[in-house]
Amino acid sequence: MNDSTSLPENAKPHALVIGAGFGGLAAAIRLGARGYAVTVIERLEQPGGRARVFKQDGFTFDAGPTIVTAPFLFEELFELCGESMEDHVTLKSLSPFYTVRFNDGEELHYSADTELMKAEIARFNPDDVAGYESLLIESRKCYETGFVKMVDRPFHTLGRMVGAIPDLVTRRAYRSIYQMVSHHIKDERLRMAFSFHPLFIGGNPMRASCVFGLILHLEKEAGVHYAMGGTNTIAQALVKLIEKQGGSVLYNVEAEKILTEGRMASGARLTDGETIMADIVVSNADSAWTHSKLLPKPRRWTEAKLARSAYSMGLFVWYFGTNRKFENLPHHTIMMGPRYGPLLKDIFDRKILADDFSLYLHRPTATDPSLAPDGCDGFYVLSPVPNLSGNIDWAVEAEPYRQKIEAHLEATVMPGLKDSVISSRLLTPPDFKNDYLSYNGAGFSFEPKITQIAWFRPHNVCEDVDNLYLVGAGTHPGAGVPGVIASAKIIDKLVPEASEYL
Repeated sequence: MNDSTSLPENAKPHALVIGAGFGGLAAAIRLGARGYAVTVIERLEQPGGRARVFKQDGFTFDAGPTIVTAPFLFEELFELCGESMEDHVTLKSLSPFYTVRFNDGEELHYSADTELMKAEIARFNPDDVAGYESLLIESRKCYETGFVKMVDRPFHTLGRMVGAIPDLVTRRAYRSIYQMVSHHIKDERLRMAFSFHPLFIGGNPMRASCVFGLILHLEKEAGVHYAMGGTNTIAQALVKLIEKQGGSVLYNVEAEKILTEGRMASGARLTDGETIMADIVVSNADSAWTHSKLLPKPRRWTEAKLARSAYSMGLFVWYFGTNRKFENLPHHTIMMGPRYGPLLKDIFDRKILADDFSLYLHRPTATDPSLAPDGCDGFYVLSPVPNLSGNIDWAVEAEPYRQKIEAHLEATVMPGLKDSVISSRLLTPPDFKNDYLSYNGAGFSFEPKITQIAWFRPHNVCEDVDNLYLVGAGTHPGAGVPGVIASAKIIDKLVPEASEYL
């Protein structure tokens, strides 16, 4: 393991990236393109962070993100290296994006085709067709405010936040996305279908800012895609780009402390006692972990402030393979439970494990049969649950909860499921805490509500230590694959030119 102090005097300045999630990998590529020698350290045995992969019993399971909604953000990284993404990763556009199944058994096939969507909506409530058209206009305006003007722009100064306020006021960003959708749509089932998207980034639709309505427009314009071979193939491709630049990615290597000289970050001490010195440091670790464990005496994001902050829900994920195919199931199914607002309250506020649930059922083998043995299907089913600030003993509750989900799937969309399962694995909030060092075992770090977005999140430039930058779900712009990739684009605008260190 080399450090920057051992490099010759004319060597490139050294950048250390802590964490090989998508944010860290994207940051490493951008820094490499800027002329830095880059070392990425990852405490797990593979790259991707939440986008790692599980392989067992002949099945390949993506651990986390399964949807690519802004492929152009990835394409930029390949272009920085003189490469084309399509030579490394095969993306397949999905249509419909999702099948939304309501508790009464009715289904909405959600796609980018406006005319098909109007026909779908008319089956539920013909009067909502006009509302859908006006909602699309509103979503485009949210995209212009929240994505075009905010997603890849730094918000580390109060002045930048003040500058964004007029647009946020115009969009009435204090409204929740559910309130915004309800203004246009009257059918309660359709209100669910057009407002659930903040759950993809850890937000409660009942209080996530309506600016996140931008996701509706982003999906419609850029599409919903699947990476053949699984999402982790993108992480593997990004590692190859880093190595082509001359950088390195080290696995089973964990940072214990970020080292400083005065106010300057100077590297990291590892848990094995070794040190890696660097000219700049980028942390892709959970931002709450970075401030509470890796930094000496943070002033703004103290333990007390972190404890007062609101965090996203937790995630219960059951990965399973079957010895038969369920040909009736599409790639993505959103299964809405009997309650919407009250269930969200149980998850985010009361923090209790309710008897009912809403589910995301992922069947990647509908698109890519190579992820399962011949004649088999691979799945994961995800249930939003309270994070660890609740009082749930997952060692006791996990298996009964899995069985309840299994029974529900068998009774609704997967008859004969129980006798078909031949591979099984669980991921619960304690695993998020242990594997990803996620504060409170939250699935997406800080909850993206109006008082915890942009300037109100931990900044991309550390406020306590110079030459330390943050990327990933717990900083601006937030969680979700586009968000963490964009956070690397932000620090690319903030990091000094490499020539300043020569």
